[in-house]
Amino acid sequence: MLLQKTEKARLELLPGVRTLSLRERSLLLLVDGKSLSDLQAMYNGIGAQIVDNLMRQGYLAGPAELPPPSAAPRMPQDMPSIQRPEPGDALRSLAGARMYLFDTCERLFVRRDPVLAQQFREALRAAKDRASMLDVGEAMFDEVALAAGAERAASLRERFEQLLPPERYESTQPSALA
Repeated sequence: MLLQKTEKARLELLPGVRTLSLRERSLLLLVDGKSLSDLQAMYNGIGAQIVDNLMRQGYLAGPAELPPPSAAPRMPQDMPSIQRPEPGDALRSLAGARMYLFDTCERLFVRRDPVLAQQFREALRAAKDRASMLDVGEAMFDEVALAAGAERAASLRERFEQLLPPERYESTQPSALA
């Protein structure tokens, strides 16, 4: 059974429009040509919940009946799905947090201030431990606050902190960033 993107989904995928999480957006991109069961199996089984949410929010159309409801709580249709679940300990890593900072740098600074973006890239490459990476992240979030406001900086900082492993775990991992 194949699902189709709705007009709402096509608008979401336009450049500059971001109301869905990265996983939701990537699933929307993959909808064409994939069966419902393939989509539901994505992301270690979380795909079923994402498909359910996207169908209920009107981003996907397809079968006459919705797939069986998952055990996850349902979101109201009018509520945007910007609430992201915290990653489990298995998904937390310094490398992942570092990549998040690189991605943030690319999305927010490359076009606006290429020199500043290059400085952040170099600083992130040089950051080989948690403390130095946190320093670069704080400097980046300070620049975000100046350019896009304190609220945007706070949301980026919160997501970054969710990606960091607990310090107790990190001390047992030699050279986690290398």
